[in-house]
Amino acid sequence: MDSKTLFSNFSGTDFARPPAIARNEARVVEARAVWATAESLAGYGRLVADFASAEVAIVTWPQPGRRPVVAGTGNEGGVVADVFEFARKGQVQHAVNRAVGRGYVTGWFDDPGTAREDAPPRDSTRLFTHEANYHPDGGQVFHPRAGASFVALLAKPGDDVRPEDFVAFHFDGRAGVHIDPGVWHQPVFPLGETAVFDDKQGRVHACIAVDFIGEFGAYVAVPLLPPSRT
Repeated sequence: MDSKTLFSNFSGTDFARPPAIARNEARVVEARAVWATAESLAGYGRLVADFASAEVAIVTWPQPGRRPVVAGTGNEGGVVADVFEFARKGQVQHAVNRAVGRGYVTGWFDDPGTAREDAPPRDSTRLFTHEANYHPDGGQVFHPRAGASFVALLAKPGDDVRPEDFVAFHFDGRAGVHIDPGVWHQPVFPLGETAVFDDKQGRVHACIAVDFIGEFGAYVAVPLLPPSRT
């Protein structure tokens, strides 16, 4: 895979390679780490104990003018479910969403400007990510298979979002997460080298994106070490 293909998921910025932290081409914003609980997730989403019974919140399309949306319409796309697969390739984190047939580079375990797929991570306790998105018309469920621990990087709704608004929610693998409509997110970040998650989301959904590099000249550093429970 060439570099232009590898980094084609940068939204709004055209790079042959990502900017380098060491060359002062981008700054780093550290996300705050918290444990995911019903209380800490308020305003972001909810814990999901059972994937099969979890319902995805679907939002009716907004009313464009004075005439209202007819009841029962604007929310009929239904839900699609499949798996989300994650794998580290050297210093690069990859993800594939089988539900929508898309693959992504979601982060780097080394300086993104020099990270390589043929070299082991020098530090796997955090990764750098470059963007996030939200779905205005529906939520999304991630539920780990085999009890995989993971981190969900989330920020509350609002188009004036900044890198400093993101929180790294840590899950110990006993529950998944429903990310509410409008909540900024990335695909989740497993703590292991590979992981498979059950994924459920609106079959027809929009994505609104924020490009941390293009808009703020920054990466968000996602802490993968679990925070203290005290």
